[in-house]
Amino acid sequence: MKLPRPVTLAELARLLQCSYAGPEGHLVHGINEIHRVEPGDLTFVDVEKYFAKALNSAATTILLNKAIDPPPGKGLLISEDPFRDFNRLTEHFQPTAGLHTHATPALGRDVRLGQYVVTGEGVEIGEGTEIGHHVSIGSQVRIGAHCRIHPHVTIGDHVSIGDHCCINAGTVIGGEAFYFKARPYGRDKMLTKGRVIIGRHVDIGANCTIDRGVTADTRIGDWTKLDNLVQVGHDTVIGSKCVIAAQVGIAGAVTIEDEVVLWGQVGVNKALTIGKGAVLYGKTGVMSSLEGGKTYLGMIAADYRQKLREVAALKRLPDFIRKFQQHFPNS
Repeated sequence: MKLPRPVTLAELARLLQCSYAGPEGHLVHGINEIHRVEPGDLTFVDVEKYFAKALNSAATTILLNKAIDPPPGKGLLISEDPFRDFNRLTEHFQPTAGLHTHATPALGRDVRLGQYVVTGEGVEIGEGTEIGHHVSIGSQVRIGAHCRIHPHVTIGDHVSIGDHCCINAGTVIGGEAFYFKARPYGRDKMLTKGRVIIGRHVDIGANCTIDRGVTADTRIGDWTKLDNLVQVGHDTVIGSKCVIAAQVGIAGAVTIEDEVVLWGQVGVNKALTIGKGAVLYGKTGVMSSLEGGKTYLGMIAADYRQKLREVAALKRLPDFIRKFQQHFPNS
């Protein structure tokens, strides 16, 4: 998330009532979780084995729980609890809207609204768009022109949907990120302050769930098509012209490049990249990043030709054992 104006390191230290290291005028332009940081951003780290990753990232300000010398060009905020204070910062700069918030939307020409459509503040709906019955739309939402939003769709805060999109019944766009920190008493939630950005000519099936980014954006590119029951985790970026079949589950901070095909029940682990043009057959499990232009199969994804050879070899194994025992009966 970008801040409304740059804020100095000293200002943030006063806000959090913590110490800092670096020039007091060091500027922070945005706040982002580590997987999506950019120059000018602040990020946090609270586990020492990840200090180097955070300090060497693109982030120029680090919120951490150990007093150390800042690397050149970077500022540090030293906190007893960086996770808690990261939440405090994001809530300060983007206060959570109440669930009861409602207002009149800005409508383009020929917009058709079904019964019991509810909208939050700052909603814009483009010309020719049709919204079905019982649709709930949060605050700061833009829906483009000539879209079809079917009944019982829920669109959360800070969502942008491009022109000529179709969203089928029961889908939830802009749900909270699944991001928690273990505590002795349970798990604390990372506040969700990012957006969902959906391109043009995107089709989304029934009962899909697309989570907002933690502080950055969850994105779906132009002409991408999602089947029913697809889960897209926070901060995931899906390129253009992708096809994603039913019951695919994509974890947070994944990058799926253009023209990727994921067949039914594919599962993708967090913070991975699937290269352009890759095809993943059904039930494939993705545990590491995959090169583009290849086809994959297997509970742990491997080249599909190699996987099929392995399956064929396994089928021949009983016969091989029987022949081995005939030739070597005493072995």
